[in-house]
Amino acid sequence: MNIAEDWKDYEILDMANGEKLERWGDILLIRPDPQIIWKNKTHPELWNKANAKYIRSNSGGGGWEYQKKVPPNWQIKYKKLTFNIKPMGFKHTGLFPEQAVNWDWMIEKIKNAKRQIKVLNLFAYTGGASVACLSAGGIVTHVDSSKGMNNWAKENVISSGLGDKPIRFLIDDVTKFVQREIRRGNKYDAIIMDPPSYGRGKNGEVWQFENNIADLVELSRKILSEKPLFFLINSYTTGISSKVLENILILNLKMKNGLVSSGEIGLKMKDSKLILPCGIYGRWEN
Repeated sequence: MNIAEDWKDYEILDMANGEKLERWGDILLIRPDPQIIWKNKTHPELWNKANAKYIRSNSGGGGWEYQKKVPPNWQIKYKKLTFNIKPMGFKHTGLFPEQAVNWDWMIEKIKNAKRQIKVLNLFAYTGGASVACLSAGGIVTHVDSSKGMNNWAKENVISSGLGDKPIRFLIDDVTKFVQREIRRGNKYDAIIMDPPSYGRGKNGEVWQFENNIADLVELSRKILSEKPLFFLINSYTTGISSKVLENILILNLKMKNGLVSSGEIGLKMKDSKLILPCGIYGRWEN
């Protein structure tokens, strides 16, 4: 498992009973996590210090319960990158800290390429990967179907001091965008995709991971440049093994050269041997 260990502004302080106690800068949040099935709290005295807790509703969804004042948004840093954090309606904060593992990997790949790298970030969300690639010197195309997520990504780019760097933000259905890029003859040296388990595009297009991911990878292969650098898939879909992503890359990219790998990413609890598994990845790299 690859563990995101270089955070200073984020850490898991404790986790038990289906919840994790996290520090986001100066703000402590309690959020649910289905992987935490053990009952023993390591630091029970810390939980009462939380600023807010996300409470699931029996009818679906949920909301935040505030014990202390929480600003509507605040910033945290990862190395030279700065991200804007906001408690959202469905337990999220706009950032997945475990993805720092992939940010570091992509930054190193782009910097070591010694050439300009055109990056396509699909299902790009609030732009963690876009900011990372931009900081490494990449030319980034950021695609997400949500206007709100694109605006949030723009905030992260500006906060990280990268507002003058080459990035374009597109509100679009990912599959339709790739199809148009094929017709236009546009090519990319690196492709990132972080697809949801299930979702709908801006015009009601349905996405389901198990049914659509292989087709999208095969389609995206057609917009890879003659000298591609990497292809990265992230997934949080329950029940899918990282080996599945590896197999999909082998079968659908059909690359004769390069290295294919896969694995889990996770976060370590502070002052503990406990590690929280947070997702999987599949990578092809040249």
